[in-house]
Parts: sequence; structure tokens; C-alpha cells
Amino acid sequence: MSHFTTVQTKIRDMVCLREALKDLNLDYTEAEEGVEVKGYHGQTLKANIAIHASKSYDVGVQVTQQGIELVADWWGVETTRGLTETEFVNQLSQRYAYHKIIKEVKARGFALEEENEEQDTIQLTVRKWL
Repeated sequence: MSHFTTVQTKIRDMVCLREALKDLNLDYTEAEEGVEVKGYHGQTLKANIAIHASKSYDVGVQVTQQGIELVADWWGVETTRGLTETEFVNQLSQRYAYHKIIKEVKARGFALEEENEEQDTIQLTVRKWL
């Protein structure tokens, strides 16, 4: 019986995902042919990226046509890392959104004017001079 559970995300940009992983100090392994994601009692599955949540458990990143899915034995991640599935996904999504917004506003000619982070909230002020 598999302990792996899949979480659908709105993440689509792999560059911004990698930046978010760096911000969160999460080591990962990536290979075009796929990497093994570790789970309960040595169970594994293949994914595009294996985020090393602990020595025994990984979070897999699988790229699908609908977007990016996170696959993990969330019980194992929580017991070894101290983060629930919801906390992990929320932290990763927030850092991803930050990098995605910065990338998009720069592409549209805006500059980051001010950044303020307080209690799980990030406020960005951007400006475009005409």
C-alpha cells in the first residue's frame, strides 16, 4: 500500500519554483529522466524533482499538463521535518508567488520600489516611470 499523496498546485514556472526552493533552504535533486522520491519504508516513485525534506522522506515535483503536482508521504514529512502538508505547500507557494510576481513585473518594465515582509505577508510596491 502506497503512502504517497498528490497535491495539485497552481505552480507552472520551474525557474520560479527553483528560486522558491533556494529561499526556503530546501535541497533538491533534478534530472530530465526523473529522480527517485523516498517515502515510507523505502517506497519510491519517480518525479522530475525530489525535494529532500529529510534523510528519509522527499517531496516529489511532477510536471503534468495541468501544472505541477507535489507528491509525498506527508505523514513522514511532518514527523521528520515538523511541517504539515498545508504548511509546506503554503510556504512554497508564497515564495513561488513572490518570484513569479517579480519576474512578471520586471518583464513589463516595472521596478521593485519597496518590499515589506511581516507575519506571513509580503507587500511589494512597484513603479514604472514613463
